[in-house]
Amino acid sequence: MKPAERIERVPPSGIRRFFELAEQRDDVISLGVGEPDFAAPWAAREAGIASLEQGKTSYTANRGRRDLRVAIAETVDRRYDLDYDPDEEILVTAGASEAVDLAFRAFVDPGDTVAVAQPCYVSYVPGVRFAGGEVCSVPTRPEDEFKLTSEALADAGADEAEMLVICYPNNPTGATMTRDELAEVAAFAREHDLTVVSDEIYAELSYDHDHTSISTLPGMRERTIVINGFSKAYAMTGLRLGYVLAPAEATRAMNRVHQYTMLSAPTTAQHVALEALDSCGEVVSEMVSQYNRRRNLVLSRFEEMGIDCFRASGAFYAFPATPWKDSEAFAEALLEETGVAAVPGDAFGEGGQGHLRVSYATGMDDLKEALDRIEGFVETHEDPEA
Repeated sequence: MKPAERIERVPPSGIRRFFELAEQRDDVISLGVGEPDFAAPWAAREAGIASLEQGKTSYTANRGRRDLRVAIAETVDRRYDLDYDPDEEILVTAGASEAVDLAFRAFVDPGDTVAVAQPCYVSYVPGVRFAGGEVCSVPTRPEDEFKLTSEALADAGADEAEMLVICYPNNPTGATMTRDELAEVAAFAREHDLTVVSDEIYAELSYDHDHTSISTLPGMRERTIVINGFSKAYAMTGLRLGYVLAPAEATRAMNRVHQYTMLSAPTTAQHVALEALDSCGEVVSEMVSQYNRRRNLVLSRFEEMGIDCFRASGAFYAFPATPWKDSEAFAEALLEETGVAAVPGDAFGEGGQGHLRVSYATGMDDLKEALDRIEGFVETHEDPEA
């Protein structure tokens, strides 16, 4: 059997390949997984257990339980000053990743161009190509702290695109953008009539300033698909629950795909999420505080090692420059000789080469040990290409 050409065009995930290398060892400290080391809050888990004990295992409405959509609407209004109708403008999905895929399949026609700020989450570029679209890569640079600028958009030819995909706080870099910085991107999107897909799954994990959604800027609500979910802030990765905030015509189009493929998001996860929104804010705040402590440790240790690393201000990643030119070779040697797994930056597309994604979503003891091992490796190994 011959796979479709658009599938053949997409290489296997660089992250998956690297994790397969790590799985061959039993002494690994992983700084590679984009997943909280915390469990979901206990009250939320109890709600899921209770729902199972009560036999609540049927499908929900395609759009998700209405009480959950109402709770999402109230939460995003309170936190981010975003007002969405729970009946028409919110769609609950099987993780934020499904929401991203739905946005591409609902709005990208074959041959359409989608501008993607890079380096980026590994699913964006393949998702565009699976939908038949063409990717316009828009590089972000260390000297700009990996923030997206209108100059970068113009230089990349994004003015000819139909859609722009952004993610702030960013995976893999940990970059964030202020309201004023986003205003420049918003002006470009309005001027060139771009639909914006804004992946804000790390919105709760902003450390140096409050998160701003690009949807709150003038003229942006009507052209923006906001994607968020429960995986990161609520430590619910395995429960697979995300959501879309968008104008009614957008959620209708996305739901048309969703109802024929996923039908509805997992029922138990929706019960967990409802309780999480209702009663688990303090637990989330404590997790965010722990991440911030770890972030400060990681950044200070890289500085002490003489490794160039901009001050990541969101998500739970640092994105240091590798002492070697070839980030993949550095990451593989680091894993082989020290048992520390971190993901080479080129797994995240253009602009990632020469960097390493280091996740600090791991316990403090393991994090300290991993950093000691990295320091020892850097002190004793020179770039073989130097």
